[in-house]
Amino acid sequence: MLFTGYTELTVDAKGRLAIPAKYRNKWDPQRDGGAWYCVAWPDGSLRLYTETAFEALAMSREETLIPDRDEARLQVTFFSQAERLEMDSAGRIMLPKRHLQKTGLPQEVVMLGAGRRLEIRPREAWEEQEMEHFQNLQDNAERIEQRRREPGGG
Repeated sequence: MLFTGYTELTVDAKGRLAIPAKYRNKWDPQRDGGAWYCVAWPDGSLRLYTETAFEALAMSREETLIPDRDEARLQVTFFSQAERLEMDSAGRIMLPKRHLQKTGLPQEVVMLGAGRRLEIRPREAWEEQEMEHFQNLQDNAERIEQRRREPGGG
């Protein structure tokens, strides 16, 4: 599923967040799985992936029984942050308390489409940064495209 757009939301007192109808209406349990995966990110955001997308991306990484120290540390740190969340009948997910504590997310948030994932960010911080992100869009895209063209770039 491709996620695009911007939505202002409120995390309720119980830590629940409603998934907007524009995403729920595109949801196909056969294709997308029955849940979301939520990962706390060090920039103060939460990343949401459909169950199918998260598992496909996770399994696309090359595995070994003897990962080096950095790879092992990355795996345990990243995957221990990932929590599987099911939507209730009202289309809400319960955000993990430890994720909310680590990120410091306030009640007033934005949900941003980010391609194969959604991002949940503090509304006030996003409003302060959005124009800067927009103004740097072309330069950022060109740097990424250049890296992809470099040998071993990907």
